Amino acid sequence: MKTTIKIFIGIALVVAGSCSKKMKDFSPGYEIACYYFPNYHPTDNRNNKFHGPGWSEWELVKKARPRFPGHQQPKVPLWGYTDESDPQVMAQKIDAAAAHGIDAFIFDWYYFDDGPFLEKALEQGFFQAENNWRVKFALMWANHDWRNIQPVGKEDLINGPEILYPGRISRTTWETMTDYIISTYFKHPSYWRIDGEPYFSIYDLSKFIENYGSAESAAQAIADFRSKVKAAGFSGLNMNAVVWGNIILPGGQKVQNVKALIHKLGFNSFTSYVWVHHVRLWQFPATPYPAVQQKYFAYAEAVSDTFELPYYPNVTMGWDSSPRANQNDQFEPIGYPFMATMSGNTPQAFRDALERMKLFLNERDRGHRIFNINCWNEWTEGSYLEPDIVNQMAYLDAIRDVFGDNLK
Repeated sequence: MKTTIKIFIGIALVVAGSCSKKMKDFSPGYEIACYYFPNYHPTDNRNNKFHGPGWSEWELVKKARPRFPGHQQPKVPLWGYTDESDPQVMAQKIDAAAAHGIDAFIFDWYYFDDGPFLEKALEQGFFQAENNWRVKFALMWANHDWRNIQPVGKEDLINGPEILYPGRISRTTWETMTDYIISTYFKHPSYWRIDGEPYFSIYDLSKFIENYGSAESAAQAIADFRSKVKAAGFSGLNMNAVVWGNIILPGGQKVQNVKALIHKLGFNSFTSYVWVHHVRLWQFPATPYPAVQQKYFAYAEAVSDTFELPYYPNVTMGWDSSPRANQNDQFEPIGYPFMATMSGNTPQAFRDALERMKLFLNERDRGHRIFNINCWNEWTEGSYLEPDIVNQMAYLDAIRDVFGDNLK
């Protein structure tokens, strides 16, 4: 009898352990994706060539200083200035994200005519992390020009920062790139799918159209990509457009008639990257976070109710791009990164925004309750969930508290 009980318990433990890897930590009622900016590893070849050996954006985080009364800089990471291309470091991030309700990382993903950039956080760190089954991943092709803004001084900003890597690519590169995306990313077991279709987002619609010379040619490129994805055995492709009205990065261009354009190009859904793309920070040096939240949700309600495609809304943790500004230059509003910050983005204020998002999604339940958060680690733009020495895990705890009612 004792032997039978032991065998039964052993089988139960094996089954439970197997199931635990398949179960999400949270109810599938909401899907929470979080943008991930992968410029925090000291082994990127382009960075080393331009900035010197061992450089990562942690160097700007370390050198940031207060620029006005009450400005909390520098930000100091609780986990240290870690190397995200290290699988053990990435495993720590994955565990923290999964334990607090985040379903997917959307990596800012760069690919130029001469190949990829900042890919090691994903291809070395995430891919080799033993627990990468706990969080899905997806790509947002950050197809904007990569300019010399890390950091940038006032004089260079006024004259226009140097373009280091142009966002525009050739049609040949598009074909090579999409083949690589399908084989390397979409076929990975942890790639994020919506209704079985891999999610792929494009950041800069104007730059994408520039690649092809017309919206019609750009639409054909998307159609060809979708055909490739289906030929690879997937049911389809969830092509997602990032839309924005305010120009933030130097050299950006505003898209006109975005509603008609995303339909014409053949996108399946659209989204937002950060609140400041829709709400101008009108009070310098700091605009109150709750007031920005109100204006953003007014925008979100309008587009969700008037656009026919699914809209995946955004919660932004904060905004402070001053670490990317030359610390010796006077801090005045002349354009990114010399621009207003958000003030009062406390963990409680962030939690309030999450509660507002939950209500927003419940009121517009159209089959999917998906939203994204900016950002997991935009330390040099003041929008990050990773713990710092001041607030520790409070921002992640807010997500768990609002969306983790059904913790398994």
